[in-house]
Amino acid sequence: MPALQAQSELITLEQYEALPEDNRAEVFDGIIYAMASPSQDHQTISMELSTILHTYIKEKKGPCRVFHAPFDVKLSDQPLTIVQPDLMIICNKDKLDGKRCNGAPDFIIEIVSPGNPADDYIRKLYYYKNAGVREYWIVDPRRKNVTVNYFEGNMFSVPYSFDSVIKVNIYEDLFINFSDIAELLNA
Repeated sequence: MPALQAQSELITLEQYEALPEDNRAEVFDGIIYAMASPSQDHQTISMELSTILHTYIKEKKGPCRVFHAPFDVKLSDQPLTIVQPDLMIICNKDKLDGKRCNGAPDFIIEIVSPGNPADDYIRKLYYYKNAGVREYWIVDPRRKNVTVNYFEGNMFSVPYSFDSVIKVNIYEDLFINFSDIAELLNA
């Protein structure tokens, strides 16, 4: 993900909000970075996971809501850090202001883009953990695996293959069968 500005200039929230709407970008510690457009596999995975999560929450009549990119999450004001996770669950409605989520979502899924895998595995892992995200999944279509990072209690990071049934740890009874999703890729 290339930086869109000189390293010495830190972007403000007002400057970020003035960007054209079609400009996909994230900000880490005041530096703005361009985002690549998602691939077909990326979109397929995102749609399937979004549907599963939304259906589960709706059936349980839970207070949480599912959002998908592009939707801003402001993790920090100083220095400004704004991300656009591929998918997220937000349970505290007070974090929503009509424009964005202010603070850490409870659950985030990032789908790895081939051009910047380190972004999801290293940079975002660091920011999400430190911001208070409870659970963070990294879905890697190229490697055909899902890394589940759970940051509460006995923190853990576990890799799963695309033929696994994976528990969403912020819920007691939500499991996602990734083989059903994998069958749709490159179809």
